[in-house]
Amino acid sequence: MSATAQSVGAKSAGDLSPVMAGMSRKFDLLLVPILFLAITGAFHIHFMLLAGDWDFWVDWKDRRFWITITPIVAITFPAAIQYVLWEYFRVPLGATLCIVALLFGEWMNRYWGFTIWSGFPATLTWPAMLIASALVLDAVLMLTKNWVATAIVGAPLFALLFYAQNIVILAPYHVPVEHMGQLMSVADMVGYAFVRTATPEYLRMIERGTLRTFGGESALIASFFAAFICMIMYTAWWKLGAVGAKMRWMKSIFDKAAKVRA
Repeated sequence: MSATAQSVGAKSAGDLSPVMAGMSRKFDLLLVPILFLAITGAFHIHFMLLAGDWDFWVDWKDRRFWITITPIVAITFPAAIQYVLWEYFRVPLGATLCIVALLFGEWMNRYWGFTIWSGFPATLTWPAMLIASALVLDAVLMLTKNWVATAIVGAPLFALLFYAQNIVILAPYHVPVEHMGQLMSVADMVGYAFVRTATPEYLRMIERGTLRTFGGESALIASFFAAFICMIMYTAWWKLGAVGAKMRWMKSIFDKAAKVRA
């Protein structure tokens, strides 16, 4: 499908003249990066406002709030974009596209804003990995071809895989060390070495709660709780994507695109 072909109604790409076909390809080359950057900006702001505090610093990546909140917030945009790409184009890449856009924005922010501008090392500010979760979410949609099955199976897997793909990177920071007679983790040492400022109302809770009453496996319990909430969030944002795609101006674009694809 080409963007210029949409403007000529139901004509297929093969019916276009060589000049129009060339213009179509050039327009697509311009439109694709613009859409990617738009998704990057919107998703990055959304994620930073809701889950960014726990994801900014390695010593804030705890076994409770970080594991619970990050997948719940991260599944929102992928669900909405999945609706558009699947319903109108039958392309099961919505989640992967959104997560790649998010990680692109996060790495630009962490490198230029935190490392170059503020002097914090990348070992303190690296963003969480979500690629495996996105790939599984898209794979479930592709195999089942049903958004309800994706919400029931894919959304919980999205949350459950989050800690599994990040613990390999995070484990070295949990190694205990002794410093000036105090026992702490490597992550705490890095955090103490690089002092950060924050107002009292902006501080976040880390490693607080009563999850240890369930046997001490706080990370596992937090993952399953996030899996349950992700099913609800996926359903809500899939419907939100449906509402947005059916707005008059959006529907006109997608209807023309469907005609060209047919």
